Amino acid sequence: MLIYVDSKEFRGGSMKKVRNWRLTLGWQILIGLILGVVLGASFYHNQVAITVMQNLGTMFIHMIQMIVLPIVVSCLTVGIAGMGDVSELGRVGLKTLIYFEVLTTIALIVGMIFANVFHPGTYIDIHSLQSTDISSYVETAKAAKSNSGIWATLMNIIPTNIFSSLAEGNMMPVIFFSVLFGLGLTAIGKQGQILIDALTAVQEVMFKVTNWIMHFSPIGVCALIGVTIAQMGIDALKPLGLFVLITYVAMLFFVLVVLGLVAKFHNINFFELLKVIKNELILAFSTASSEAALPKMIDKMQKYGVSQGIVSFVIPTGYTFNLDGSAIYQAVGALFLAQAYGIHLTLGHQITLLVVLMITSKGMAGVPGASFVVLLATVATIGVPMSGLTFIAGVDRIIDMGRTAVNVVGNSLAAIIMGKSEGEFDEEKHRKYVGNL
Repeated sequence: MLIYVDSKEFRGGSMKKVRNWRLTLGWQILIGLILGVVLGASFYHNQVAITVMQNLGTMFIHMIQMIVLPIVVSCLTVGIAGMGDVSELGRVGLKTLIYFEVLTTIALIVGMIFANVFHPGTYIDIHSLQSTDISSYVETAKAAKSNSGIWATLMNIIPTNIFSSLAEGNMMPVIFFSVLFGLGLTAIGKQGQILIDALTAVQEVMFKVTNWIMHFSPIGVCALIGVTIAQMGIDALKPLGLFVLITYVAMLFFVLVVLGLVAKFHNINFFELLKVIKNELILAFSTASSEAALPKMIDKMQKYGVSQGIVSFVIPTGYTFNLDGSAIYQAVGALFLAQAYGIHLTLGHQITLLVVLMITSKGMAGVPGASFVVLLATVATIGVPMSGLTFIAGVDRIIDMGRTAVNVVGNSLAAIIMGKSEGEFDEEKHRKYVGNL
């Protein structure tokens, strides 16, 4: 929204009020999004413009990635140290993972229902579509499948070298180490307070740096959207328009109905929450990057009233295990391809597909391009040739924008629910924060 700052100045002995109008960050990002579409359409297949926009967008994402892990490590360590109770941490962890599994399963079911009701795959000729190179995804899928399974997933959570995990940006090993480190600081008493104070200062510094970086977000958003449109063109959306539309309608239904009902059950004003995180939603949508919104989400949920320990554990963990938007896309995508190839799936086949998606989505957690990789690892079980993925890879970025925004909503709501269920939600702090919006 438009806001202004009042100031006063003297002119001819009288005081005159001056209004300095400026755009909020949310509007700046939205304008960047629109401008990116215009630039992308204007410079379609222009390699010079694509290179410039690609580099600007990558620089912005790199700046975000630069601050994510320091924020997660400092906030989670300090939060766990403040919690100081292993039994409480275990209870929170178990409740969080169960909640994530239930919501992700519901998201998969919603996606399958919409794909069955609207049958988007029956209205296209799959062989008339333009294919896209997915060789990088195939290699990632092969590497990920060799490391998939419950035991492999559990083993990958435990880091052999925490510095290596930090360098590679592996979130779950970093979370695991930070939790143990926080408990260790509590266990040694006063000696640990020195490090707790230092890490508290680190998180304050990183939040300040985050605010600085956010000033560049409109440029980053404009570049990332621009390069996407410039590479594939708006015309590429037309043949797969129904697939994209059904996926977005399913995600919108999940957010407004499913998450809305979950919020109401826990006495949470859902639309108030959406208003609070609107800037982060626009940022996540336009960049298609959960990491872009993560630093501000941690900061905002603490200001919203959730304790630091809950926020620092639930939100980073959710970006690995609570990918509701991705689950909807995987379900719709798998059934879309089956329909396009004329493969009839009975109820038994679809239940099997649901189970396979539940397993593979957890096994691929943290893998680059995880949503697309899960589809690669799944479609063969229902008889869809892997080459079918080449036809929808071109619009994956467009859908990725929506599913990333859904993931942000789901994880922010999860943090509030876990905070309330543990008595770690400050109602007074919440009222003051919302009242000042």
